[in-house]
Amino acid sequence: MTLQVVGAGLGRTGTHSLKIALEQLLGTPCYHMIETFGRPDDIPVWHRAINGDMPDWTEFLSGYAAAVDWPACAFWREIWAANPDAVVLLSSRDTEGWWTSANHTIFQIAQRELPPGEDVGRAQMAMAMDMFAKTFTADWQDETEAKRAFERHNADVRASVPADRLIDYRPGDGWEPICLKLGLPVPDEPFPHVNTTDEFRAIVGMEPLA
Repeated sequence: MTLQVVGAGLGRTGTHSLKIALEQLLGTPCYHMIETFGRPDDIPVWHRAINGDMPDWTEFLSGYAAAVDWPACAFWREIWAANPDAVVLLSSRDTEGWWTSANHTIFQIAQRELPPGEDVGRAQMAMAMDMFAKTFTADWQDETEAKRAFERHNADVRASVPADRLIDYRPGDGWEPICLKLGLPVPDEPFPHVNTTDEFRAIVGMEPLA
């Protein structure tokens, strides 16, 4: 199986909702960062890729019809090269809203101290911090630099992917842009909406925002 959808959108752009939606549309799993919790052997593969040792993407992502979110979006270009018939799905949102969401969720948890015995979580966080620094921006904790990197990433995808292969998607666009590009019927049910900031923080045991 080769990928039909290569997600280029960074985390906190509705990627978890897109994972659920794509799995419904394609009937096959969609790779997302949460996959690494159940597939801890994937973490060192991603970490090696961050440091330049790329896997065979077709083999590594076999069994999936789509991939969204970090860490896959950090390698959207390489993954797309291995799946040239796929469409590229760039999920994005307003820069201010993205920073607020990312800073209150993934950027905080990436720096959280874990208790002894949490080896998988520690490896995942080490991979994530290295990924942010090497594929996004070394100053990912700085608001101004992170926003610049977010906008630079999105502009690069838009400039690099032909319009007929790109789904330029924002949360709230619903099923239609995806179904149109994939040639699939639009489902009758509402588009999924999951993993808000409050939901993310509750799931990982972080304090609610004031």
